[in-house]
Amino acid sequence: MTDSTRITAVRHGETAWNVDTRIQGQLDIGLNERGQWQAERVGAALADAGVDHVYSSDLSRAHVTAQAIARHARSPQDRAVRLHTGLRERGFGTFEGQTWAAIEENWPEESKRWRQRDPNFAPPGGETPLQLHARVSTTLNAIASQHLGEHIVLVAHGGVMDMLYRLATSQPLHAARTWELGNAAINRLLWTPDALTLVGWADTQHLDDGVLDESIKLS
Repeated sequence: MTDSTRITAVRHGETAWNVDTRIQGQLDIGLNERGQWQAERVGAALADAGVDHVYSSDLSRAHVTAQAIARHARSPQDRAVRLHTGLRERGFGTFEGQTWAAIEENWPEESKRWRQRDPNFAPPGGETPLQLHARVSTTLNAIASQHLGEHIVLVAHGGVMDMLYRLATSQPLHAARTWELGNAAINRLLWTPDALTLVGWADTQHLDDGVLDESIKLS
């Protein structure tokens, strides 16, 4: 299909802060032991998928996951990971480093707007959902347009995965999340200059004992 780009989108493996329900945002938090295992598992699962290029957020939890995928790629040219800051997690400003419980206690009004998915709300120093949506859309189009007829992997974060799903399904930003954003899950999309189409979502068959999902609490 020379007029389209196959996309496999993968959220990074698990981190200790995922387990602790602590907001990472754009802080550079590494994978925990389980996350490293997940990265290797998703890499093995995609080894025969005909991946042409691997792109990643420059944050280490995504980059290390992407490196595992690239190592399993079949040909040497597939093994270089291209870093792109447009694939970073949503900036959460003063929320970064805080647990969900601490945010509810210390910023009750801000927490309420966050939970309600106010498209115009940003924690102090952070991004709004509208800004994240625009960033992910721009980044996706810039990358995918370079690879018509090819299969690319995008390794990023829960917020980015959420926006990719919304872009593909026309879900509004304020809509409650009903789809999973599991660590190291495989999500499949098809990009053309005219549309982004959802092909498959939240495939975790390569993980034999489940994944941590952050439910609807993260943007």
